[in-house]
Amino acid sequence: MSKKAPGAPPPFVLWREVLVAYLMPAVTAGLGGAATRQQQLVVAALTTIGGTSALVAAALGAVLRRRPVRIRPVRTPRAVAAAILGLAAAALGLAVGLAAARWLPHVPALADSPWPKRLPVDLPVSAAIAATITTWRWRGSRRTREPQHRLHTAPRPEGQTS
Repeated sequence: MSKKAPGAPPPFVLWREVLVAYLMPAVTAGLGGAATRQQQLVVAALTTIGGTSALVAAALGAVLRRRPVRIRPVRTPRAVAAAILGLAAAALGLAVGLAAARWLPHVPALADSPWPKRLPVDLPVSAAIAATITTWRWRGSRRTREPQHRLHTAPRPEGQTS
């Protein structure tokens, strides 16, 4: 039996969002790497691509769930909110990716690894996709308007006008 009211938006369940945020990019990038025989892409799909997506979905989803419910919220369109948070996540991912690509090769174990060079691409793309989808789905789980109640007025006695 369903617990949601008829016509209510689907619930936003954080663990499901994080699981999907990890699996979808990991599977698609992993299959792409396997099809093109790029072992490096398969490994990146399971680590930096899927991991970044899951981390962004978990962090952003937790923040969005804790937002207070407002009676009359200022609402930006769903697509605009998703695009703004997607771009912000991409910018943050790019900054982290560039910093990591610069400093990780100084670690002796990673000096010859091609992995740090992938980070400026993997992190912003994964973060942008995860933030956009998480925001889109979260906004879809919220009512766009409060239900409007009809004003019931008592019938007026005959002969009276307002």
